[in-house]
Amino acid sequence: MFGGQQPILVLSQNTKRESGRKVQLENIQAGKAIADVIRTCLGPQAMLKMLMDPMGGIVMTNDGNAILREITVQHPAAKSMIEIARTQDEEVGDGTTSVIVLAGEMLAAAEPFLQQQIHPTVIIRAYREALEDIVGHLQSDLSVQLDVKDKAKMAEVVKACVGTKFIGKWSDLAVKIALDAVETVTLNENGRLEVDIKRYAKVEKIPGGAIEESCVLKGVMINKDVTHPKMRRLIENPRIVLLDCSLEYKKGESQTNVEIIGEQDFTRMLQIEEEFVQRICADIIAVKPDLVFTEKGVSDLAQHYLLKAGITAIRRLRKTDNLRIARACGATIVNRTEELTEKDVGTGAGLFEVKKIGDEYFTFVTQCKDPKACTILLRGASKDILNETERNLQDALHVARNLVLEPRLVAGGGAVEMAASQLLTRKQVKGPYTAVAHALEIIPRTLAQNCGANTIRALTALRAKHASHTGDSVCAWGIDGESGEIVDMNVKNIWEPLAVKLQTYKTAVETAILLLRIDDIVSGSKKRGGNEPTNPAAMAQGQE
Repeated sequence: MFGGQQPILVLSQNTKRESGRKVQLENIQAGKAIADVIRTCLGPQAMLKMLMDPMGGIVMTNDGNAILREITVQHPAAKSMIEIARTQDEEVGDGTTSVIVLAGEMLAAAEPFLQQQIHPTVIIRAYREALEDIVGHLQSDLSVQLDVKDKAKMAEVVKACVGTKFIGKWSDLAVKIALDAVETVTLNENGRLEVDIKRYAKVEKIPGGAIEESCVLKGVMINKDVTHPKMRRLIENPRIVLLDCSLEYKKGESQTNVEIIGEQDFTRMLQIEEEFVQRICADIIAVKPDLVFTEKGVSDLAQHYLLKAGITAIRRLRKTDNLRIARACGATIVNRTEELTEKDVGTGAGLFEVKKIGDEYFTFVTQCKDPKACTILLRGASKDILNETERNLQDALHVARNLVLEPRLVAGGGAVEMAASQLLTRKQVKGPYTAVAHALEIIPRTLAQNCGANTIRALTALRAKHASHTGDSVCAWGIDGESGEIVDMNVKNIWEPLAVKLQTYKTAVETAILLLRIDDIVSGSKKRGGNEPTNPAAMAQGQE
């Protein structure tokens, strides 16, 4: 409540409708503005954007999600557009640029209908029906099955994804890395398929060297050195123990006071501490390991005992690194040294070595027999190149993962959008339903635009190809993103995973529906002082 009487705002029905339409058109403009920023980043001839972050650092990328993450916008509709790029990235890892471009076009397609006073609910109903039809066609006649064991075909699909990125020049290397990494971390137990690349395929970036030196290690690499200079730095077929406890005397949780009467008591206290550390080390030495990794600290005394027993110790490991080593060498992470048994020791690794790369020491646990975790080692000239390479590689890894989990493909190069557009047009439903069909054409049109081809001529020829196509096979004619010519994707071998396309269409259409549903924007900001009421009309003005 305000200090005085609460102001009453009286609006006629007509005014309310006008206000709703105005907000919807504003939302559409905001969506189109975001899509225009990203549009040049689609396809193999995509441009890069250079972004300055608030700390003065720079990011150079053509990844839709990475660009929008750095952009600051005021308009709430634009914020929800940025959110969908993040959703796409988390869900399927690729298609972040396409989803923004498509969502912007879906909103633009609704604009003329709103200006003709057609109610948003009618437009939404048509959009939803079109989306159901697209999804139905994609899952049946527009996609083809893929044999996961066919490595050459898998490589072609990942190559099509990598081809539009900065690492397109080293596409063969990137494809090999992505497929090797996904194959390593794929776990199939009791019919449950798990491909956790986020946790078990770690990307380590080391500046220096050339991109060609990047590789997938059959094991794990961590940025650590041994705790004592005399410990062994090269061990073949090591027996590995992984710990989650510290190898030093336990200190009191809270502040502890000890009262000592005689000086022999102090000596006894120190002796107890030493005995405790000695007992821990004796438990470890009993299982005869060559190598001990712990997530906590290792005291000097413990180092001394382990060194005497010929054991190498590495301390303060990250939890994630410890889990990866456990998966790679078959060891079990133990929380108390008293519980160590023979079966907790990992014997799956073939080689442990510490190497110096640049200024830092790196520990390698490699040549594992059946590793279910791996490290991708990236080399490159500068930090910016490494960051962009990592972003591109993540997309390639996700595409390979999607293929393993859902092995169905659709034709790339805008061919599937054009085929879906033709199928919707053939239903001959007037109004917003047909607008969705035209909006889908934005993908081939943008591909043609970005490589400098004649857009109108290319699209007209492509439409003609699809309209005249007969037979049961999928019409796979699309735009070649390099030259702008119309090519058959079966010949060009450009394929995309069905999972990425389905997610793109669902997210784009549902975002358009969501933004068309909004008929007012009311700010929930604080009052600007005193008891004066804030002006609702001023608050509703979203600034772009």
